[in-house]
Amino acid sequence: MFFTQTERKRFVVLGLDGLPAPLALKWAKKLPNLSRIAEKCGPINAELPELSPVNWTSFFTARKPEKHGLYGFTSIDPQDYTLSINNFEQVLCPTVFDALGEQGLVSKVINLPNTYPAKPLRGMLISGFVADSIEKAVQPPFLIGPLRDSGYQLEADTSRGIMAPDYLFEQVAHTLKGRLNALEMLWNDLAWDLFTIVLTETDRLFHFFYPAFEDENHPLYPKALDFMCQWDQAIGLVLDKFEALPGEKKLISFADHGFAALETEVDLNTFLVQHGYLEYTCPAKSQWDSTVISANSKAFALDPGRIYIHTSEFARGQVDTEQAEIITAEIAEKLMKLKFNGQQVMAQVLTKEEAYGENPIGNPPDLICTARPGFDLKAKFDRMEIFGFHGRTGTHTVNDAFFYSSDGQQIRSMHQTGKIILDWFNICLPD
Repeated sequence: MFFTQTERKRFVVLGLDGLPAPLALKWAKKLPNLSRIAEKCGPINAELPELSPVNWTSFFTARKPEKHGLYGFTSIDPQDYTLSINNFEQVLCPTVFDALGEQGLVSKVINLPNTYPAKPLRGMLISGFVADSIEKAVQPPFLIGPLRDSGYQLEADTSRGIMAPDYLFEQVAHTLKGRLNALEMLWNDLAWDLFTIVLTETDRLFHFFYPAFEDENHPLYPKALDFMCQWDQAIGLVLDKFEALPGEKKLISFADHGFAALETEVDLNTFLVQHGYLEYTCPAKSQWDSTVISANSKAFALDPGRIYIHTSEFARGQVDTEQAEIITAEIAEKLMKLKFNGQQVMAQVLTKEEAYGENPIGNPPDLICTARPGFDLKAKFDRMEIFGFHGRTGTHTVNDAFFYSSDGQQIRSMHQTGKIILDWFNICLPD
């Protein structure tokens, strides 16, 4: 299938990772390019749980988690209880890029989370988080050399976190520059139908310095302002390129979840230990050491708010079906009563069926917990306290994620972003 530049219908996606709509409206008063889209934005809801891998996967599959099979950052091996990081290989359905490719349409994609390791597609792909090797993050491979030459960095180094703000701001400035170099590299021949670029730098900074982006009196506000001006220029570059495109076109810009200032982290495994549902065989070697889960355990949690009943689906599990129903109800009831400084922690605790319906694919949790804004749910294996601070000042929220469409279209939840693309190209979502 061949189109001239004016015949080609084009679709552009500008991802703004972690940007809440209320904060976007606040910053739009200072940032001229953000104001071009923020004034017409509307909030949407993240899929559960409100994590980047889950929600970006819902975008690029046009499906909810129960249909694409990804429920969190990690998976646990039911035999040896080791944790592994989820990635593109755990996505259990075709993607929007697959659907377009079958129709002869070309996609170009920059820094899209959970597309690592990169798979061949009709077009070009530079994977985003959790990419750690450029050799496995790029398709087709001939792009690797030019990206390296341009200084492209897959991910900002956040290891120093809140203790080294200068370093982290320098890191995100460097990765942002790399995204724009890649934009110039992939965009300008116009040999594409769908173009997607995701700017993840806001999410990285919000986790460690979120109050600096809300409070002009914060000591790090000048750094936040300087970065946001750079980020705004990047937005302007994409919008200018979109406006210059010939022919029929559409752009959407959105965030994968909202954000809020952190009240406290909330460790669900410590909660389960303190309520007698989880036991360890020995002290954990690290926060990720799930191999210490004892055969006496009735339940355990995985980040961020996923609770699994310890049934015979796991090698050491001893909870039968009848017990599982009772334990599930008990845990949900106790979690809904959990408070911090008089504030209720949980917004809702849903069963697998309530959250994902009757036949979810993959390995969905038995309970999915959603915290009220400001509470960050964790599931570590080496913590002794339910509540605490561990180097972060911001946390994800389900509600109020940023969304904008150049034609004014409004949607409610993340998976519909991918559906918009398919509708634009008159492609039906396959079963």
